[in-house]
Amino acid sequence: MGEPLRIGVVGAGAISGAYLDTLERLAEVRLTAVTDLDQDRAGAVAARVPGAAVAASVAELVVRDDVDAVLNLTVPAVHAEVALAALAAGKHVYGEKPLATTRAEADGLLAAAAAAGVRLGCAPDTVLGTGVQTARAAVDGGLIGTPVAATAFMTTAGHERWHPDPEFYYRPGGGPLLDMGPYYLSALVHLLGPVVEVTGAASRPRAEREIGSGPRAGERFGVAVDTHVTGVLRHTGGALTTLVMSFDIQAARLPRIEVHGTAGSLSVPDPNNFDGPVELHPAGGEWTVLPVSAGIPGAARGVGLADLARALAEDRPHRASAELARHVLDVMLTLLDAAREGRTLKVVSDCERPEPVRL
Repeated sequence: MGEPLRIGVVGAGAISGAYLDTLERLAEVRLTAVTDLDQDRAGAVAARVPGAAVAASVAELVVRDDVDAVLNLTVPAVHAEVALAALAAGKHVYGEKPLATTRAEADGLLAAAAAAGVRLGCAPDTVLGTGVQTARAAVDGGLIGTPVAATAFMTTAGHERWHPDPEFYYRPGGGPLLDMGPYYLSALVHLLGPVVEVTGAASRPRAEREIGSGPRAGERFGVAVDTHVTGVLRHTGGALTTLVMSFDIQAARLPRIEVHGTAGSLSVPDPNNFDGPVELHPAGGEWTVLPVSAGIPGAARGVGLADLARALAEDRPHRASAELARHVLDVMLTLLDAAREGRTLKVVSDCERPEPVRL
């Protein structure tokens, strides 16, 4: 496919290590520059890659001649700001989820990418692994008949137990739905198609949280978002998904995702991971593990960026697209609106179901 896409990274926090582990082994991309508000962190990331430079700022990084695409690993509150700066400089952008914190910001990003003639992609790319893709192949192959319903559960007592600086999870742009919902909703769109309407309820049982680890352990901070969200989603084909996203559950034995159809049921592995067993229970049968039949074997964070690079070379749509991320954001915000208003709301946005990943 020719020369690798040259990547400039903005944000050298905890998640950058997972990306760098992947980028170092992918022929489609090459890290050339990095910047962070903490220049020592930026230097530590750059030191892992021979020849990688440290840029003093986002503004300096996005105009570098050796940067073709910007990998945006900042906190959600500045996702749109950083992406707009890169798009304005004519760079492709791939960012962490969510795409933005508001619909207007997301629409502005899509418009800016179209005007600049560049690609805009967004995590999660976990849906490109063998777990969700094998499950999708089973659904598309009719192994459960016509999909009727699904369940999606993400339950934890809260990220402050392990994260040393967890406040951003509890500010606008955070919360269990906007933090973890993109993994589940992206998987559900792959499995069942876009969402057309939602009904929801939400709560905020605690006004404060306490940091449980690191040098700030014991410090308390305020909660500005709902921390338990539940909803019912109707997909284009009519299937109904029951969704629970919570930072308020101490322990649970709930499945991550299950899809139920007229001829059987499917157990889907954690969509925050790339692989895991996919189990099928046909009507009248027993649970069995399906062989891996689709997806990227051995995938890890960053394969969505590599798919974008290949898509450029092959002149095709990339799978971890901004359009999918925009729809997922709209579904989440509409669900929160429905919870506040106590009624069912239509989801205005739509997206194409991404192309499956075949072995």
